[in-house]
Order: sequence, then C-alpha cells, then structure tokens
Amino acid sequence: MKGFSLSKILFSTRLTAVLFIVFAAAMAAGTFLDANEETSPTALTRTMIYNAWWFEAIMVFFVINFLGNIFRYRLHKKENWATLTLHLAFIFIFIGAFVTRYIGYEGMMSIREGATENEFLSQETYISAYIDGDYRIDGVPQRKAPNYKVDFSERLDNHFRVTEVYDQQEVTFELEKFVSNAEEDVIYDPEGEAYLKIVEAGDGQPHNHFLKAGETQSIHNVLFTLNQPIDGAINIVSNSEGQMTIESPFEGSYLTMATMQDGILVKDSLQPLQLRSRYVVGNLQFVIPKPVITGYFDVLKKSKLLKGDEDGIVLKVTSNGESKRFNLLGGKGTYNAFKQEQLGGLDIALRYGSKVHTLPFSVKLNDFEAERYPGTENSFSSFSSKVTVIDNEKGDYNYKIFMNHILDHRGYRFFQSSFDPDEQGTILSVNHDLYGTWITYIGYMLLYFGLMAILFSKYSRFGSLKQQLDKVKFKKQTLLIVFGLCSSFIVGQNHTADDGHNHKEPTKASIDSVIKANIIPKTHTDKFGTLVVQDMNGRMMPANTFGSEILRKLSKYDTYEGMDANQILLSMQQMPLYWYTVPVIYLKPKKGDSIRRLIGVDKSIKYVALSDFLRNDGSYILEPYLEDAYKAQVPNAFQKEFKDIDQKVNLLYNTLGGRNLRIFPVPDDENNKWISVADYQESYKTQINDSLYGTFIENSFKYYLSEVYHSKSSGDYSSPESLLDGFKRTQHKLGGDVMLSKEKIEAEIWYNKYDVFKKLFSWFLYVGFFFFVILILQIFNSGSRWISFTVIGFRALIFGLFVIHTAGLILRWYISGHAPWSDAYESMIYVAWATMFFGLAFGRKSDLTIASTAFVTAMILMVAHWNWMDPAIANLQPVLNSYWLMIHVAVIVASYGPFALGMILGVVCLLLMIFTNSKNKQRVDLNIKELTIINEMALTVGLVMLTIGNFLGGMWANESWGRYWGWDPKETWALISIMVYAFVIHLRLVPGLRGRFALNLSAIIAFGSILMTYFGVNFYLSGLHSYASGDQIMSVKFIGITCCLIFVLAFFAFRKYKLYYKK
Repeated sequence: MKGFSLSKILFSTRLTAVLFIVFAAAMAAGTFLDANEETSPTALTRTMIYNAWWFEAIMVFFVINFLGNIFRYRLHKKENWATLTLHLAFIFIFIGAFVTRYIGYEGMMSIREGATENEFLSQETYISAYIDGDYRIDGVPQRKAPNYKVDFSERLDNHFRVTEVYDQQEVTFELEKFVSNAEEDVIYDPEGEAYLKIVEAGDGQPHNHFLKAGETQSIHNVLFTLNQPIDGAINIVSNSEGQMTIESPFEGSYLTMATMQDGILVKDSLQPLQLRSRYVVGNLQFVIPKPVITGYFDVLKKSKLLKGDEDGIVLKVTSNGESKRFNLLGGKGTYNAFKQEQLGGLDIALRYGSKVHTLPFSVKLNDFEAERYPGTENSFSSFSSKVTVIDNEKGDYNYKIFMNHILDHRGYRFFQSSFDPDEQGTILSVNHDLYGTWITYIGYMLLYFGLMAILFSKYSRFGSLKQQLDKVKFKKQTLLIVFGLCSSFIVGQNHTADDGHNHKEPTKASIDSVIKANIIPKTHTDKFGTLVVQDMNGRMMPANTFGSEILRKLSKYDTYEGMDANQILLSMQQMPLYWYTVPVIYLKPKKGDSIRRLIGVDKSIKYVALSDFLRNDGSYILEPYLEDAYKAQVPNAFQKEFKDIDQKVNLLYNTLGGRNLRIFPVPDDENNKWISVADYQESYKTQINDSLYGTFIENSFKYYLSEVYHSKSSGDYSSPESLLDGFKRTQHKLGGDVMLSKEKIEAEIWYNKYDVFKKLFSWFLYVGFFFFVILILQIFNSGSRWISFTVIGFRALIFGLFVIHTAGLILRWYISGHAPWSDAYESMIYVAWATMFFGLAFGRKSDLTIASTAFVTAMILMVAHWNWMDPAIANLQPVLNSYWLMIHVAVIVASYGPFALGMILGVVCLLLMIFTNSKNKQRVDLNIKELTIINEMALTVGLVMLTIGNFLGGMWANESWGRYWGWDPKETWALISIMVYAFVIHLRLVPGLRGRFALNLSAIIAFGSILMTYFGVNFYLSGLHSYASGDQIMSVKFIGITCCLIFVLAFFAFRKYKLYYKK
C-alpha cells in the first residue's frame, strides 16, 4: 500500500493515545469484574486480563512506541533530557515487570517459637505429580516429577489437559471439575461401598475421616473400626436396619447438640450411638453426623456456614488404556499429602496446592511479640518476630522483623505478614525478586528525577506553558467574564422543630424538660470534659471528645436541644433511665423503613429512643435478625442497616450503663488497660488486689454524681470539682504511661469546640461567591479603585482561610500523633487543603483561578462532612505506622487538588465559550487562553504528583508486603488515572484532538477517574483499600444526571467553539 510504513504506526502519537485508553480500559474492566468478590485480583481477572498475553502485548507496544518516539522527537538532544528520562523510566519499569513476572517468586513461611525453618510455600498454586515405574538408568529407578502452575476459578471455564511421557508410555492428566470451598464426601450409590463419616477436631479445626466397613483406621492414635470389632479400638457397628452401636475401651462423654443433653460413654460397654453428638474421649473430640452411607467419593462444595480454606479438583488420569479419577483438596497456601494410585503399570501420585521453595539458609524464630493499643484485647499497635538467620556460608546473626522493617538476606526478603492465633508463631511473607526489583527501582528513580525535571527545565512543555502564560498575561486587557454562582445554604447543626422528632408528643416534651431542668451548667461540665477516657479501641481522649463521638454516632450531631456533649454525657450518667426514652438514635430515610416497621414507628420519624427497641418484657426486638446479619460474608443493604442500628443501640445501652466510661487505670497492667465502674463490678474485683483502690473505683464516681446533684441546687461545685481533681491524680499516678498531657487535652477540646473544618465549608463558599461577584463588577468597571482594593481584600481573605485550614491540619496532627491523611475524612480535608494550595499557587496569575478554587474547596469540605464520613480521630493501623504514610499518601492525595482545579477551570472555559459572541470574542479569547494554559499546567503538576505518589506506594508495598505491584484496585485505579491524564496531556500531539475545547472537556471527564480512585474503590470495589465496600454513596441516577449535564455543557460549548475559535 502506498505510503504505508509499520514504523509510522508503531511510533505514532495516535498509537500512544490508543495504548493509554486500551490499557486503562482493560485495568478498569478487571476491577469491576472483581467488584463483588472478597478481594482483587482473582483467578478470573488474572487469567483474562492481568496475566493474559494480549495485556502483556500492550506493554510491549508501549516499550516499542517509547523507543521510537525517543528518535522521532529527538529526545536524545540535551534540551530534551527531561522528557528522555521519563521515557526511559517507563521502559525500565515495564522490563522490570516482565522480569518479576517470569523470574521472581514469593510465598509464605510459618514458624513456631523455637522452631527452625528453611522452606516456604509458594504464592502460586500447582498440580504436582510423581510418575514412577520400572524405567531405570544405570540401575537407578527414574521418577518424573512435573509441576503445573494453575489458577482455577468457578467463574472460569477451567481447561487443563497435559500429557507426559514416561519410558515411552503416555500419561494424560485432564481436569474434570473445580470446586471452591470444597470438601470430599461420599455420594450415595447402591453399587458403592459402605462408609461412616467421622468429623474430629483434635487441633481445634474440623477434619473429615471416612471409615470403610470392615477396616480399621487410626485417628489421632485412637483406633476405630466399622463392623469389624477388635480389642483396644472404638468399635462401631451398624446393622441392616440402620441402627448403630458404639463400644469404647476408654471412658468418655457425649453432648447431643440439638437437645444439649449430655451422657457418659461407659468403658467396654455396648451403647446406642448418638448421631450429631460431640463425643469426648481423652483429648479426642469427634462427631458422627449421619449414618453409614453406601456410595463413592466426590469433591463437593461445603455448606455456606462452614467457611473452608481449601478448594477441590477432580483429575482424570489416563495411561495405557486405563483411567482413574483423583479427588484432590488443596489450593493456595496448602501442602497436603500426595494421593497415590496404580495405573497402567505405573505408580501415579498427585497433589494440589502450593509448591515448596527451599532456602539456602535457615530462619529460627526466637520470640514473637504482639503489642496492643492500651486497654484492648484484639487491637494491635504492632507485632514483630525476633529471629536468628542460620547460614553456614555467610554466618549467623539475630534480627527483628516487624511491619515496614524487613529482613533482606541473599536476595530473599522477609516481611511480617501475620501470626498464629495463640501468638506463639509467626507468618512471614517471603519474596525472591532481586533482579526485577532493582530494574524496577532504577525505573522509579529515573521517573522521579524526570518528573521533577519537567517542572523546572525551561525546555520542557511545562516551561513552555509558563512562557505562554506570561505572554497572555501581558496581552490581556480585561479580566474574563464570569458567570454567577447560585448561593448555597448551610445545614444547621442542632435539632430543630421540623427535624423529624415528634416534638408534639407529650412524653418527649416532658422528658426533655426534666433533662433540661437537671442539666449541669457549662462552668462545671467543661471541667468534666477534661477528664481522660480510654475508648474501646484503646485511644486516650478527653471526655469532651468521647461525648461528642457518642452523640455524633447516635444522632449525626454533637449537640442535643442546645446542650453540648459535656452536658449530655454527664446527664446520661446521672439520669440513665430518662435517656432510655429520649429519641436520639438516627434512622436513615428509606433504608431504615424495615426497622421502623419492626419497632412500630411511622416512616416519617427520623429519631427513635432506646426503649423503642425493647419489648415490655425487656427483650430486644432486633435480636432474631442479627445472627444472619453478622454471619453474612457479604451482607445486603437490609443486613448492613440492622448491624448499624444494633451498634448504635449497644453504644447507647453501654453508655447509659456506665460501661463505656473507662476512667480508672488498672494498676500494673502490662497493656495499660483502663476500666469503668461496671467493668470492675463484672470482671475486675478479683484482679485488683488493692482493696482500697477497688472501693475507690466502685464508689467514687457514684459519690461524684451525687455531689454534682447536690451542687445543682446550691450552685457551689467546689466539692465535685475536687473529686474530678482526685480522678485526674489517680489517672496520672496509675496510668501515667498513656495519660494525656494537659496541653494535648486542651488542644483537643479547643479542636472540638471550634470545629474549623466544618465551618470552613461555609466560609470558603461565601467568600468564593462574593469574590466572583466583585470580579464581574471589575470587568465592567475596570477603572474603579475601590473594586481593585476589594479584589485585593478577597485575595487576602481567602489566603487567611487557607492559613486557618493549615493550622487545623497541624492541630489534628498534634492531637492524633500521626499525619492527618490516614482515613477517609482526613484525606478529604487534606485534598481540600491541597486544592486551595495549588489554586493560590497558580492564582498568582489569575484571580478567577483563586475564586474557582475556593468554590471547589468548599465543595470538598462539604463532602467531607456528609454523614457517611466519620471525623473521629482514630488509632493508626500497624501497616500505616510508617514514614511512607507521610510520603506516599501525602503526595498522592495532594495530587487530587490540581486535578480538581483542572476540572473547575475546564467548566469555566466551556462556559466562557458558550457566552462568546462577536462583540466579546477577543476579550473572552484571551481569558480562555489564560485559563487553558493554567489548566494544562495544573494537570501536569497533578500528573507528576500522582505518578510519583503511586510508584512511591509501590515501594512502600515492597517494603511492607514484599511486592511492589499486586493489581489491588486502589493502585490499579491510580495507574488508570495516570494513563487517563497522560492521554489528556498528550492530546496536543494527536491529530484531530488538538485544541482548547478538547483539553478542557477532557479535564472535566478525566476527573471521573480520580473520583473512582478515591470513592469508587473504597465504597464499591473489593481489595485491601475497600474499607466500606458495598456502601453506596452515589446512586446511578446521580451519576447519570452528572453525565447528562457534562454532555449538554460540551454540546453548546462546541457549537460556539466551532463558530468562533476552531481554526
């Protein structure tokens, strides 16, 4: 074909754009295919996408395209060194990924304390075979031992068929079926043999054993027989009518599950066998669930109630005209015994599970340590393994492995992954990928260097944009014409007359009047709020914070009827019975209707009382529905709502009962546990040896409450205040290791009182709106001095709000002790800060940019304070307790700021195109040019930060878990966003997609990938970062309306763009 050139296609920018989109679309499809699974990626997405040949081919084409563009665009010239570095970086990263995929391997190693191990189980799953026969070489019997890596899934049409040759004899292995969560059991067949199923739990885990009629079997060194009694065995006999007897040489007992009736297993006595009863004979526990059954073995799916850790396969093996079926249980992380059969004159042994890797050295576990947050049982602050590396070649040495602190020895890297339930053993993740890691890290280093260089090199695109912006600024005669923004409103924080409470109901009115009549003045409750409390998760906090969190979790507000958290918390302790009838528990509209029907309240009621959930006899109305809700692995919306309300009910119930007010340190407790009066009375009377302190715990708080009551009438609170001082002295004396300082208590109370982030939403909104109004006036009154001064004033005001925002983040950091971007709420307020920061940075050349950014910041802060985000300060998870949190999360989340700025500037530019006419074209054109340049600069900065942050996360993952990339939806969607914005940045190089309209529209659409990365992964998909998977925060209807609005905006903007601007 004339003019056809393969190099033109492979090195074209069109192919680059196509690769960006196809690569992103493939990854997005993978995350959605795993949306309802327990984790991601799964066997389905690994097979169909991530490990598929066509997916790897995309990366090969990327490498070819990058190499070609290096020469096509002369990137090897010295002025293009920054761009060259970027292209080389991605080439190294792709090559490193291939090396890791095909050379590296990883797995898990379990070690008990005092034990030494030099083997670990592979991450991948294999079908392993031994083929033995009469074939010999030099008199030595030969064995063929193939291993086949497999990745089966019930969602796949699994295909596995291989043929091996042993001494010129073919052996064929063919998969017949795969079953997840499987077990082997007997299927009824009158032509089969008789078996009795025995389920034993010698090590605390159930194991199935099948006793064949006429045979003897040893189960944990105890002999069992079926229909063939022998001395010294537990003999079970079944007659033709199905009646069964048991005779044991040992004493024992049994408990019938259904009736809870117990009995004695008499030694050497023939007794009727009790089915579905737990027999205990010495250390052996077993259950016989059903009578003897005649049939054959097959692999079946376990009951949903029995969560298993094994999958199952049925393999058909054929050789020399003979076939047999092997039922194999196993899967990832298992290493079961081989199953062996004779077939066609050969001995065939098969196993399904992980493969064993052998280390060239050994690791001994000396001690495992698990540290908990103060006062908690299962909330771990860290865990570590003290090991000794035993290496005859390199020498022995001791080492401590803990989260984010790895052992690296001879190319093997060991990471603290988990531990045994009894805390007497450790589970280490092992990775061997020396070459892949180094090649990838070289790519990362080049990437970081190149990305930073393009921001500062005068020859880069970013440097060119800065020069263009200066030229536009110089030419610009008037400010751009802006559109008005509809004013918003602020939602009140206190309950009002029409908030859903039944204010007209006499009972509530009378209860409220009693509570208000007995409420304690703030002058004293503010001092009560400084008392330190230890919450359920071990966090130490002032009672002021504790009360605020309780109210917020119950009612979504931190006040009630004008009374603050300190007053409410103290009132709950003084008058718990009254609070049983106060409607303070919030029910969601529509989602809570099923609960409303159960407790008998109208659908219009938003708030209900604790007493509404109790029957007259005191029984709990929701109890029959909770077992299924809590057992469900993937609870539906109905079950989620029941769990949510049950937690609120229990929170209020325990608070009114005094169980949650943990203000008394337990002396000499190794975990620094604090307890409440109720805890002492129920569990700690015998544990606290100091009887005087025990009496103090049991009576002092009651006495304090009585003194508060008496002081109410006299107005003199000196006695209860002295008691509060006594509580604090006790806390310092016995709980000093975890006691908060006076400065930190005051800082947290100040933080709670002013709640700056919630107030900043309205402040940014109002200031941004009026700034737009002033800018409009300035356009038509460019010579007005007072408007110019007002613009300067608004700039200063927005900068002042930014300073307050910054101070709030610093204060939260000080209070929590960790960087304030470790959960959903914190990351949102940090994104808002980053958005305003970049708005001010780029706004030095555009006042409209500052006004737009203030509006976006207000919207982000509004989202942060929606009801599904909890603003409470929480303890940090062990894996997040790392300097990587400050680097990776800070950079990647901050990148959302420039992208948000690019989105709003894109909207403004399209609106300006719509408002363009022949009279204002020249003036508007300059404004669009200015904002488009700023937009591209913002997107470039965002892309630099997102790319650096994402690959820093890969390095963090490699330091914590042993792999720098695992296709988790969070990291995958971050990479998708990189691909999407790289496509947007490269639009100027793609024929047919160049121009300001395409760039600004793409900036709006591309922001959807950021929303998916942040919200979608957390709330819709499955994976390590999906902490609220299944919770819907945006309806399909809302998404559809948004897409329609963007389409309408683009349609009308393009008409004007085509008319006035398209060349």
